[in-house]
Amino acid sequence: MHYDLVCQTLVIAILLDALVGDPRRVYAHIPHPVVIIGHVVSWLDQRFNQPLARSRYSTFGFGAFACAVTICIAVSGAILIHLLAQQFSYGWIAEGIVASTLLAGRSLYDHVLAVAKALAIGLEPAREQISHIVGRDPDSLDEAAIARAAIESGAENFVDGFVAPVFWFAVFGMPGLVGYKAINTLDSMIAHRNERYEYFGKASAWIDDIANWIPARLGAMMLALSAGFVRGGAPLRAWSGAIRDAPKHRSMNAGWPEAAMANALGFALAGPRQYAGVLVQDAWMGTGRTSLNASDVRMSLRLYAAAWICVTLVLSALSYAIH
Repeated sequence: MHYDLVCQTLVIAILLDALVGDPRRVYAHIPHPVVIIGHVVSWLDQRFNQPLARSRYSTFGFGAFACAVTICIAVSGAILIHLLAQQFSYGWIAEGIVASTLLAGRSLYDHVLAVAKALAIGLEPAREQISHIVGRDPDSLDEAAIARAAIESGAENFVDGFVAPVFWFAVFGMPGLVGYKAINTLDSMIAHRNERYEYFGKASAWIDDIANWIPARLGAMMLALSAGFVRGGAPLRAWSGAIRDAPKHRSMNAGWPEAAMANALGFALAGPRQYAGVLVQDAWMGTGRTSLNASDVRMSLRLYAAAWICVTLVLSALSYAIH
């Protein structure tokens, strides 16, 4: 596939995701590709993850094997889709439609917007909504903490759900996109720090960190650049703040978009938070306000949308220039 078609395919995928998102009626009858990948991961987990019967080294080995099998199956399916699409003159359009199902830009926007709307109603509805997108204890969150959690989730998932899939499609086409989604699914399902997954999921966690290393920094850069199109946004402060704050985050990647978002809008995100009754001490991203509300969540969504549009315009310009 010529690179101008790669860019055009991505533009179609992004626009379809923005317009349609994840239509529930369709996926009530047809399984979502990520659900299929999830079934593969679940089967491999049940078959090979027996931490009490194996040493930590063999458990790690079986986890790495499960990771490799999942990625190979996903990439093989993507290669088949690409080869089938190549049989038709406008097969790249079909690839764009398939690729749109693996972008989560619209879904992420809708979930964060739902939190903003719930916050305007009251604390309990907001706690209910935030429980769908973050793992921290909702009952321990006040209005400001819920707003921060929503904005942090939006910033982090801007990379996982949008920038990284687009990046890996741009690099390796459909196999790159589907391979990344397999890695991301593995990370969300088995890369947990608990007794069952401490060693079985370690390989998945490592490869997810590697796969997101470049996209996380690109995502921070796009948020910083796009801050100039949002009232109150500060592009230079966003980028310099990301460089300063991101290394303090407990995640090697998540701190970049969170720090860029926080500094762009004059917020302070992350910081200490509670998971399953355990207080996690994390550094603050940004030096601005911590007392945030529904209006601040909507402001973050405007920056998110601006970055989304900027990526689409860059891809469109590249397609035109190459063609």
